[in-house]
Amino acid sequence: MQLTRLPIADLAVIEPARFGDDRGFFSEVFREEWFRREVEDVALVQENHSLSRPAGTIRGLHFQAPGHPQGKLVRVVRGSILDVVVDIRRGSPTYGQHCAVELSAANGRQLWCPVGFAHGFCTLEPDTEVVYKVSDYYSKADDRGLAFDDPALGITWPCDIASATLSDKDRRQPKLAELPDYFVYGGNG
Repeated sequence: MQLTRLPIADLAVIEPARFGDDRGFFSEVFREEWFRREVEDVALVQENHSLSRPAGTIRGLHFQAPGHPQGKLVRVVRGSILDVVVDIRRGSPTYGQHCAVELSAANGRQLWCPVGFAHGFCTLEPDTEVVYKVSDYYSKADDRGLAFDDPALGITWPCDIASATLSDKDRRQPKLAELPDYFVYGGNG
């Protein structure tokens, strides 16, 4: 597996090796001891799978507040996405900044989004399926979000956001300036 650190501390792209022939390919996509040694020493306890039918579907920006904060290891098993991660650790030198990475079934890349970041994506193709492992269980009481279209974030989504497919919940998330200090850099996130 190849590991690439991103400009915002603690974010990483993982590219598993693929071994192919005329039948297709084989790839070891997760190995706990390697992940804990090379990426972050954290257990991944739950795996989620989403299907987004239309291209231009935006999911996010999501995170779980302290109590049950989640790191996420994200990959695409069909289609492609622009995956976006925003630093929401108050006091971080990169607070409010984001990284965006294209993940696809074709490129096999995975993105590590640690605790203290909001995560979301936009589908680039119809019928895109995203699978992600998380470091804590889902907690409805700790489920939070950040406005995907907050101008302060400067995210350029690869679709017309006025006609993007979103949940009602994602259309009503607070802006960065309205978020409480859920995570403090060097502290709990």
